[in-house]
Amino acid sequence: MRAKELAVLLEIPAGKREDLHKVLDELLKEGKISINKRGRYEAVRGKENRSKEKNSKEKNRKERKQNNLTGTFIGNAKGFGFVRPENEEEEDIFVSEENTGNAFHMDTVQVQILREGSSEHRREGAVIKVLEHGMETVVGTFEKSDSFGFLVPDNRKIAKDIFIPLEHTKGAVTGDKIVAQIRSYGSKNRNPEGRIVEILGHTGEKGVDVLSVARSYDLPMEFPEKVTKQAERVKTVLNEGDFFGRMDLRDWTMVTIDGEDAKDLDDAVSLTKEGEFYRLGVHIADVTNYVQYNSALDREAKKRGTSVYLADRVIPMLPKELSNGICSLNAGEDRLALSCIMDIDSRGNVIGHKICETVIHVDRRMSYTVVNQILMHEEKALTQEYIDLVPMFFLMHELSLLLRKNRRKRGAIDFDFPESKVILDENGKPVAIYPYEHNAATELIEDFMLLANETVAEEYYFRGIPFVYRTHENPDPEKIEAAFSIIRAGGVKVKKAKEEVQPKEIQAIIRQIEGLECEPFYSRLLLRSMKQAKYTTDCIGHFGLAARYYCHFTSPIRRYPDLQIHRIIKETLRGRMTPEKKRHYEGILDEVSRQSSTLERRAEEVERETIKMKKAEFMAAHIGEEFEGVISGIMEWGFYVELSNTVEGLVHVNTLIDDYYVYNREQYTLTGEERGKTYRMGQKVRVRVQQADVTTKTVDFSVVIGRKEE
Repeated sequence: MRAKELAVLLEIPAGKREDLHKVLDELLKEGKISINKRGRYEAVRGKENRSKEKNSKEKNRKERKQNNLTGTFIGNAKGFGFVRPENEEEEDIFVSEENTGNAFHMDTVQVQILREGSSEHRREGAVIKVLEHGMETVVGTFEKSDSFGFLVPDNRKIAKDIFIPLEHTKGAVTGDKIVAQIRSYGSKNRNPEGRIVEILGHTGEKGVDVLSVARSYDLPMEFPEKVTKQAERVKTVLNEGDFFGRMDLRDWTMVTIDGEDAKDLDDAVSLTKEGEFYRLGVHIADVTNYVQYNSALDREAKKRGTSVYLADRVIPMLPKELSNGICSLNAGEDRLALSCIMDIDSRGNVIGHKICETVIHVDRRMSYTVVNQILMHEEKALTQEYIDLVPMFFLMHELSLLLRKNRRKRGAIDFDFPESKVILDENGKPVAIYPYEHNAATELIEDFMLLANETVAEEYYFRGIPFVYRTHENPDPEKIEAAFSIIRAGGVKVKKAKEEVQPKEIQAIIRQIEGLECEPFYSRLLLRSMKQAKYTTDCIGHFGLAARYYCHFTSPIRRYPDLQIHRIIKETLRGRMTPEKKRHYEGILDEVSRQSSTLERRAEEVERETIKMKKAEFMAAHIGEEFEGVISGIMEWGFYVELSNTVEGLVHVNTLIDDYYVYNREQYTLTGEERGKTYRMGQKVRVRVQQADVTTKTVDFSVVIGRKEE
C-alpha cells in the first residue's frame, strides 16, 4: 500500500500527512516495514514471527498426521463421554470409558481418532492429553460420614463423586446443597477432591433447587458492591435538561404491551395512519444514558450478557434500580428513549424512517391478554375501559397482519413450538403447567420489533459503521438433506436439497405438515438441522427470518448487544463517529459478539434445565395417573411422549412387554415382530406416569395397553 492510499484509508487530512511519512521513515529504519518492487509498503516478518508461523504449520501437520483433534470433553454418568471438536461443524467423537484418560467434564482435551464415522456409528477416539480444566467448582448434594464427606454432583455428566476432607466441609450436613471448589481432578482410580466454598441451603427448602441449577452454570447471582452503589446513585426522575437535543414525543399516544408479570419494560409502540400510509414508532429505553462505556455497570452487564429468566426468579443483566426503575418505560412517567419511526405504505414496505433520541411518555401499560381480548371482541367491558386506545389496537392488528404476510411471502420460517409456563405456589412448588399462549397481541409486538431490528440493521450496514448483527447462516446441505430424506419417507413432498437451500423451501414443508400429527417431530427435525443464530460483526443475513439485514436493537435492558449498538447509534447521531471511534469499535465488537453468543447459549440452557426440573417435580405428584399424549420422538431405546401440558417423558422399550419391538432408523418407527403393532411419530397414545426424577429432570411413562394405544 502506498503512503497516499494509507492516508486516505485512515482519513488523515492533507495537512497532516507529512507526519505519516515521518512515522513510515522511522519504521523503515527499524526494519519493521520495507518497500517492495512496486513501491508499496509492506510489513517485514521478523524471525520470531516466521518461527511461530513455522512451528504452527509443523504442529498442524503433525496433528493431521497423527489424526488428533482438540475439543471439549462432555462426560456421562456411565463413565464414557464425547469430545465436541473446536470446529462446531464437525460431529462429536465418542470416547469409551477406558479411553477417557483423566478427562473431567468440560475439560479441553486432545483426542486421537481411533475409528472414522459411518452411517451406523459416530467417530470414536481416545483422550491422549488434558490441555485445560474447564470447571473450577461443582454443585451438588453433601453426604457426610464420620471422618469425611462427599459431594454427589447435580450434573450427571460428572461421573464421580467429589471427596471432601472433614476440615473442608464448612459445617455442612447431609442433604445440604453445596458448592465445592475442585482441588484435584482425580484419576481413573481416584475420586476428585474439593473443599466447600458455599452452602446454598438444604434440599427441599424454597428456591434452593433453582439456585443450585443456576450456580452449577456459574451464573452471577449478586451484583458486586461497586455496581450496586453506582446503580443507586442514578437519579430516579428526569428534568428539562435531560431533554436537550431530543425529539419530544410526549404528546404521542403510545403504550407498552407485555406479559402480566413483566417488570422491565424496554419497548413502547405508537401507530397512526394518514391515507394509505402508516407511521409506526418503536420506542426503546435509552439505557446507555445511564450505563456509560467501561463503567462498573457496563463491565458487569457485558460479563452477564443477558438477563436469565428462571422458573421462580429473574437474574437481571442490570440492577433493578435501572431495569425496573428509570430505564423501564413505566406508564405515566417521562422517559428517555431511542426511537425508530417508520413510514410504511399499503403493501407493508418501509418507504422512509428516522432513528432518533427522544423523550416519551407512555399512556398505558397493557398486557398481551387484555389487548388480545379486545382484538378478539371477547370482553366488552375491556373495550369500554380502553375506549380511547381501541382504534389504535385494531390499526396495529391490521398492520401486523400485513407485515406477517410479507415475511411469509419472502420465505420467513415460523416454527410454532409451544413454550412452557410453570405456575409455582408460595413455596416454589409447581401447581400448574401449560403452553404459553401466542395470540394476536404477542404477534403484533413481535412483528413491530422485527421490523425495527431490520430497519436499524439495514441503515447501519449501508453507513459502513462497525456494528453487531444478529445472523443465522444457511443450513449445511448434508444435514438438511438428511432431514429432508426422513420427511420425504413420511410421504411429504420434499425437493432434494441443493447446494444452498432457501428459506422458502423450509417454509413450504412447514405448510404441508401443518395440522398433521407428525408436525411437532418434523418441525423439530428441521430446526435441529439448522445452525444456531449468533451475534457477528459481519452482516451475512438471517436465514430463518429470510432477512438480508438484521440486528437486536429492541431490548437493551436485558441483552448486551442491544446496549452496545445503542452506543454506536448515539455516537453517529451526535456526529461523534470519528475514525478513532470506528477503530475503537472495530477492536472490541468481535469479542462482544462472541461472548454474547456464548452467554446467550448458557442462559437458554439453564432456563431449559430449570423448567425440566419443575416439570419432573410436578409429575412426581401424579405417579400412577393416566394422560393422553402424542409421540414426539422415537429412538432404539423407546419413544418420547409429549402431553398437552408440554411435559415430555420416555416410554422405554423394555416396558413394551406385549411384543419384541424393532427400531426402523429410516422410518422412525418401533414395530413388534410378532403382532406387527407399530409406534410412529405423531401417533396419539395413552400413558401412565411411572416415575419422575427431579435430580435427573426426567419423566418415565408406560403405555396403557388396550386403551387408545392405536
